[in-house]
Amino acid sequence: MPRQCPPNTFAYTIDPGDTLYSLARRYNTTVSALVSANPNINPDNLRIGEQICVPRQERFPSCPEGNFYTVRASDTLYSIARRFNISVDDLQEANPFVEPETLQIGEVICIPVATPPVTCPEGARSYSIQSGDTFYSLARRFNTTVDNLRRLNSGINPDALLIDQVICVPEN
Repeated sequence: MPRQCPPNTFAYTIDPGDTLYSLARRYNTTVSALVSANPNINPDNLRIGEQICVPRQERFPSCPEGNFYTVRASDTLYSIARRFNISVDDLQEANPFVEPETLQIGEVICIPVATPPVTCPEGARSYSIQSGDTFYSLARRFNTTVDNLRRLNSGINPDALLIDQVICVPEN
């Protein structure tokens, strides 16, 4: 089964003799970028057949929560911070290598998660966002409407959901 890799990376299967150094040279990246894109691998013990994610950019953010974002045209750190309801300072701290004045389209950055605990109203329960979830897919799964999900989660931007972000959904 192919590995799920963050944006702006591709899956690579380890061959005999591969090292992070040799892969970094082959794919014009760095060992630290490979480690950042693969926090769960043992750099000293790559296994033949193991799949890793290889960054398409030289510097790649370490992102413990796995919430990667690919910069789009007209994005600024301010607009990205507003979209994800975080401070520009937190965004810069999570991405120390990013030059705010020269964001590059296609550059991958880390979105830090700093959300307060969620308290759901009566008749609703908490749910942790999974990869691929949208308000539409959740409305279908929980037999409700997108409008009802918006009401239950008035402070949540449905176009900027983060993996493991907790929202409220109706109880079944």
